[in-house]
Amino acid sequence: MSAAPRTVLTASPEEAAAIRAAVRTPDLNLFEGRARVATTDDAAALTDLLSDPAVSDPIYDLPRPIDLANVTAWIETAGALRERGEALLLVTLDEADAVAGYSLFTVWPERASAEIAGARRADLQGSGGGAGGAARSFGWMFDALGVRLIGVTAALDNHRSARIIAAAGFTSMGVRDCLRPDGSTRSSLYWEMTREAWHRRIRAQRAAPPRPHGPQA
Repeated sequence: MSAAPRTVLTASPEEAAAIRAAVRTPDLNLFEGRARVATTDDAAALTDLLSDPAVSDPIYDLPRPIDLANVTAWIETAGALRERGEALLLVTLDEADAVAGYSLFTVWPERASAEIAGARRADLQGSGGGAGGAARSFGWMFDALGVRLIGVTAALDNHRSARIIAAAGFTSMGVRDCLRPDGSTRSSLYWEMTREAWHRRIRAQRAAPPRPHGPQA
């Protein structure tokens, strides 16, 4: 089960309402990826995706056992939370329009905060697109959903995700215990990023001179 970030922010009623509205009707034109809101029509494809241990084993909050019934119920729960402006489940697509991954955004509007969990198909992992996709997702959460704080976790042995999160500039906050749907816990590495720090980082990257390529004459 997702837990709100450790850092506590307080949103005004107007800010919280705007975040809820953005979650209910997400602007995916700003997502910079081929994605759409998941429906139960995606249940079979998501079940196939998540049945691969290379995809699902590092993720603590997935429904288990991973089967069609549980995945269908998971999609339905996400849809109900979306109507409340508190969660958004997206599927990402490859060039053949097949499901290539998913992203689940859990949102706490009254705290202007959110969490993201997700995974890519095993054949796409390590292809070099993970860091860019993660950065686009983080930016979209700040700019399209309007949150001011993002918290993320990774399993203690999930070094690939940890590298991506650290490369995005998130601040390490140590370890926190995450509650699984079955009531058990998993110790996870934990990071946070504020919107102000994210935008400051993006401005610095844009202002930096381009790196030279190849030998210089």
